[in-house]
Amino acid sequence: MSVRVVVVDDRRLVAEALASALRVRGHRVLGAGAPAGRGADLVVGKQPDVCLLGSREPEAPGALDPVRRIRRECPRVAVVVLGPVPSPRGVAAAFAAGARGYVRHDERIEGVERAMVKAKAGEAAVAPQLLRDAFAELLHPRSGVEAEGARLAALLTEREADVLVRIVEGEDTRRIAAGLGVAPSTARTHVQRLLTKLGTASRLEAAALAVRTGLADHLAARDGARGA
Repeated sequence: MSVRVVVVDDRRLVAEALASALRVRGHRVLGAGAPAGRGADLVVGKQPDVCLLGSREPEAPGALDPVRRIRRECPRVAVVVLGPVPSPRGVAAAFAAGARGYVRHDERIEGVERAMVKAKAGEAAVAPQLLRDAFAELLHPRSGVEAEGARLAALLTEREADVLVRIVEGEDTRRIAAGLGVAPSTARTHVQRLLTKLGTASRLEAAALAVRTGLADHLAARDGARGA
């Protein structure tokens, strides 16, 4: 199914590359540009079926203003937000602003197409579990620190979560390796990847972050649910 679409992103090259890929696949791209704030202007002028609106920080103040304007002035146009690894709070904010979908920036082109078609048909273009989490966030919003802990927990794989729990418990590389059943060099690689993902410089800093934000509690609860 061919879709009439406008593509905007905070990065012009991203918008143009996505627009080119969609044209090759038979979609009618009515416009492409940057930054994402121009999205509303393009939509009002072009009247597409769908607007793909890419943002590096959808939760930043004002980032979703174009979505609100499109919803207000062009209610029949379906907006799909393209963003980073989504958190329930970010997806909730996108839907609250009037978006009909949320897709990760690193999604394959086939996934973007499916989201466009679903959004055009009036359906929610987002993974079911993420949608449930988003509505839960809308109904019971978490505040500051707790929300940050939940966001960080959602970023971690099971292996990374296991490594972090062991770090919080004070295990050294040898004990982490033994607990994971891997070589010490592999354990060190897991630790470094975890520190990079959390944006921390040391194990001590990662442990402090986990405790301060409640991330450690989220991981403990997740482990408990998995073992139940």
